[in-house]
Amino acid sequence: MSDNLFNKVYNPDVLSCLANLSNDEVFTPPEIVNQMLDMLPQELFKNPDTTFLDPACKTGVFLREIAKRLIKGLEPQFPDLQERIDHIFHKQLFGIAITELTSLLSRRGIYCSKYPNSAFSVTKFDTAQGNIRFKRIDHTWVNGRCKYCGTNKTYDRGEELETHAYEFIHTDNLEKLFNMKFDVIIGNPPYQMSDGGGTGDSAKPIYQLFINQAKKLKPRFLSMIVPSRWMKGGKGLQTFRETMIEDTRIKYIYDFEDAQECFSGIHIDGGVNYFLWDSEYNGKVSYIYKPKGQKEIYSYRYLKTELSDTVIRDYRQMSIIEKVSSSLKFSEIVSTRNPYGFSADLFNEPERYPFAMLTETPTVNFYKIFGVRGIKGGAKRTIGYVNFNKENDKDCNLNKYKLFFSKAYMTTSTVPPEIIIARPNEICTETFLQIGGFISLMEAENCLSYIKTKFFRALLFYNRHSLNISKESFALIPMQDFSKSWTDEELYAKYNLTQEEIEFIESNILPME
Repeated sequence: MSDNLFNKVYNPDVLSCLANLSNDEVFTPPEIVNQMLDMLPQELFKNPDTTFLDPACKTGVFLREIAKRLIKGLEPQFPDLQERIDHIFHKQLFGIAITELTSLLSRRGIYCSKYPNSAFSVTKFDTAQGNIRFKRIDHTWVNGRCKYCGTNKTYDRGEELETHAYEFIHTDNLEKLFNMKFDVIIGNPPYQMSDGGGTGDSAKPIYQLFINQAKKLKPRFLSMIVPSRWMKGGKGLQTFRETMIEDTRIKYIYDFEDAQECFSGIHIDGGVNYFLWDSEYNGKVSYIYKPKGQKEIYSYRYLKTELSDTVIRDYRQMSIIEKVSSSLKFSEIVSTRNPYGFSADLFNEPERYPFAMLTETPTVNFYKIFGVRGIKGGAKRTIGYVNFNKENDKDCNLNKYKLFFSKAYMTTSTVPPEIIIARPNEICTETFLQIGGFISLMEAENCLSYIKTKFFRALLFYNRHSLNISKESFALIPMQDFSKSWTDEELYAKYNLTQEEIEFIESNILPME
């Protein structure tokens, strides 16, 4: 095979065009793959014994770009191009595809043929899979959930549909997949699976399962690109986050605030990051944070700090967070999810709540309730009146004043939707988080004045990771005395913020009426 043919079939432009087909199983642009490969010691690509595994092949772009580097790096050991290609593809490059379709696409991108045992393959295998395997497997159901990925029986499907039971994370015998050790495990795993929660569109992350599974194989290096949501929150990610934050083998992180600067046309709440984990490293992380539309922010530090249980992504925030750190946190007066036991669908489907009667007019012994009516994109706030069992008041704030704070709004917004001042005997659906209660209306109004400051909303913004916010989102914000109202000027002075720190807040946080 000529060099000219090889260069033609390894044209990266095609895979660049495929990089925006999904916001779940995202195809990786070649330029991002090469940035990840640049983090690795380049001697790996000159070593004929180095082995590489992509456990979540979609287009084969990771293995393809690795092959290009190996083909150049191994030329002194294998002057003959065909001998070099045969060695690389048979002895060094391995993949596990996530679906049957992506297995064909990956083999086409790597071997120039969907079937590497055909005459069209650039290297000949005895099997139709070569070193890029795909095996259709079923989920293992325990009490209606897959014991490996946690999805529900939506994915209990016939042969005509993909099960999305990804082989790499659906096995207890990981070592037997290839019966070999890998020096480098690298890839872009699927991000989430539906779990049947909420109104049916709820999903739980699974990318952490790929990372945990990869570590079990004990590679020398591990590199993956995943949502940055794990750094701040995410469903079921607390243990994973704690493990990652404490892991001093993480050597590099490149963190995009806006995922579209990495994956064109794809929106992923909280952005995305890629990292390099080095089994022989023990030290600080070289951390690059890329704010949307701004220059990179570089820091060299440990992920774990005494200031926060989450990752402080933008290092410019660190000095502010240090100064305002307090043992009395505002999050202590924020409710957990669904403080009164009424889900967001109450006004759309009141029949689902036979224990409660919902009316639109004031009724004796009924409580005023705030919620929303309508579907996503067109839902509007509304009020009604419902009979409510006082024993379900988890925080004992029914007879107090409180604030109802919208549980979901755009991740990039620094101005929340209008905050409701609720009076005694007024409640809400899970559309809102409750702040308080307060003994008097004045205290509630003073707390609202604090929330409206740029100071408060900056600290909330620093700790957000997705459309939904929670009690933990307020953990960086110090508590105040609500016998008085608050202004930014008072808060800046109280915490001795420098002019530079003030300007940083003022330039990033919009005013709120």
